[in-house]
Amino acid sequence: MSGGGITTGPAARTLFRLGRERVAMAALAVLALIALACLFGPALTGHDPVRAYPDLRQLPAGLRAQPDSEHLRPALERLAFRMRARLDDVERDGDGVALTLGSAGAFDRRSLVYLPRSDLFGEPRVVDGSQDGTRLVVRVPVRRLYFPLGTDVHGRDLLTRCLVAGRVSLLIGLTATLVALLIGVGYGATAGFVGGAVDAVMMRLVDVLYALPFVFFVILLLVFFRASLTLMLGAIGAVEWLDMARIVRAQTLSLRERDFVRAARALGLGTPRIIFRHIVPNTFGPVAVAATLLVPQVILLESFLSFLGLGVQEPQTSWGVLIAEGARAIESAPHMLAGPAAFLITTLVALTLLGDGLADAVDPRAD
Repeated sequence: MSGGGITTGPAARTLFRLGRERVAMAALAVLALIALACLFGPALTGHDPVRAYPDLRQLPAGLRAQPDSEHLRPALERLAFRMRARLDDVERDGDGVALTLGSAGAFDRRSLVYLPRSDLFGEPRVVDGSQDGTRLVVRVPVRRLYFPLGTDVHGRDLLTRCLVAGRVSLLIGLTATLVALLIGVGYGATAGFVGGAVDAVMMRLVDVLYALPFVFFVILLLVFFRASLTLMLGAIGAVEWLDMARIVRAQTLSLRERDFVRAARALGLGTPRIIFRHIVPNTFGPVAVAATLLVPQVILLESFLSFLGLGVQEPQTSWGVLIAEGARAIESAPHMLAGPAAFLITTLVALTLLGDGLADAVDPRAD
């Protein structure tokens, strides 16, 4: 295509057609927002992903500042117990609280350090006390903490953990998809284009790998190697390229008899050049759709591997791990499942819509 003396290449035409797909561009924007949130969001939530608040376990999602009136006194009673004192009175005063602490013997004021260490309260200030030291009045600021998605069973901020988990899940999904593309596309295109005995042998190898039970394969890896994120990526990449190879082979079988392939052969082009210059670009439509669907599939597979002990381990986490934790606590804390599931579903839908738009954009028959 040319206009005004400027020649537009296939890549530019594909980007132009993709830009006209409003749904696909909206999906791309959503994916970009999720990726940016996962990269930079944890630094803006005000919570460490591994910081637990024992007094704020399984908080429901909401915008109310914590600790509220329901959780304030139990938290202070627990801290008073650690300070070997009793909580005689609590008075809320704006952003602070006045505590009246009593003890059987002289109160050790050094134990007041437990208040700021809880991350719920600021530095305490003693305002009154008895001469014998058995009674102490302390004013302490109350911090305003927010948990938009609630907290988990350990009292950790669920929003922060979802964002941190997204880094791991997206890394696993994109890495495994890249491996599937590099191996599956080349393998399937070669088998389909060469054909004959080579095709038969190559596809029988794929059938053999399909027949190997995935769980058995994972157990073998656990026997010989130590569980790690790298090992999990290797286990997923070892099997996920098989579907991609079959898809590309099927497309190649229909493409190798086309006129443009015959013309390339007549010009004396070699097999590798025909495959990667003419065959592979014309399979990008179904490959793009399959790749976008492979990312959430890999994320769910990672959750299964983590359950077996091969995947992500604490203190790291992933959407699959959070969904598994939420499923176990669905009766008492349904928000623990809703938060990570919303991230995963949104990513899945956006990838599907982007894949459909990309398939139309790379279609050589498109206008």
